[in-house]
Amino acid sequence: MKRVQILTEPPDRGKRLDRLVHERLPEFSRSRIQQWIREGRVQVNGASEPARYAIRVGDSIQVEPSEPPPLRATPEAIPLRVLYEDDDLVALDKPAGMVVHVGAGVRSGTVVNALLDRFGSLSATGGPLRPGIVHRLDRFTSGVLLVAKNDAAHHALAAQFSSRQIEKVYLTLVHGNVKNESGRIERPIARDPRQRVRMTARLNRGRAATSEYRVLERFDRFTLLEVRIATGRTHQIRVHLSSIGHPVAGDTLYGAPAKSEAQPSLGRYFLHAQRIRFRQPSTGQQIVVEAPLPAELQSWMAGLPPPQ
Repeated sequence: MKRVQILTEPPDRGKRLDRLVHERLPEFSRSRIQQWIREGRVQVNGASEPARYAIRVGDSIQVEPSEPPPLRATPEAIPLRVLYEDDDLVALDKPAGMVVHVGAGVRSGTVVNALLDRFGSLSATGGPLRPGIVHRLDRFTSGVLLVAKNDAAHHALAAQFSSRQIEKVYLTLVHGNVKNESGRIERPIARDPRQRVRMTARLNRGRAATSEYRVLERFDRFTLLEVRIATGRTHQIRVHLSSIGHPVAGDTLYGAPAKSEAQPSLGRYFLHAQRIRFRQPSTGQQIVVEAPLPAELQSWMAGLPPPQ
């Protein structure tokens, strides 16, 4: 990256060095600029100064930017619960609160970090940040997650996902009394233009998505559903159920209340990937893997009163 020359002006007098450089080079984060200052990559009148240095009129600042180190997943000794394993793949019971792979803002503590420690080598198809990852679960969703050990298995499983041959069944507790005993939601999902961390099914555009549900049990102000998804869009179940007025318990992003009068805070979504059915990549054998409902969800649901 090219060296940058910054000439100070009267309005810059008294500003911190790191602030001024960030103002002139807004494409770089302030923390990254502070790292350059510590490394001596920012010189004031030919000398290194601390980030708190107060700018004087006429100071000449030279900045020698550096490329950030490549982001890679590294092994970490984190416990994993393996539900199924063979030469081609592993099926895990992912706990709620655990991110699937390393990415922006997340460098450690992920499923991938744990996988690399336990298995060493995984499929490279997903790149250095997502070795072995064929599909994902939201951070605060628990349940069955498939991981490919080699590239051939990764491609075979990915093909099954894309052709909708894999059966995915979820359990979820939603707010309100779901009127029908079963239903089908077919609404495209797109990024919410007003809140980019959300998805929405209210724009009548986006990627096609289909979710089917049936009622398993009813409570006072809550309904337990089994949900099958034919597609795997971002936040699909959460978005679809919210769109019909029944947000997932604990999912404040899509309309669930932050607190329940009679129940303690969940601290996660009441959404669990209970079962997945797929063909073994090498043999074609049908395999079904199930993950039991986590104890914290069973306990929370046990405290709910029956329907009035």
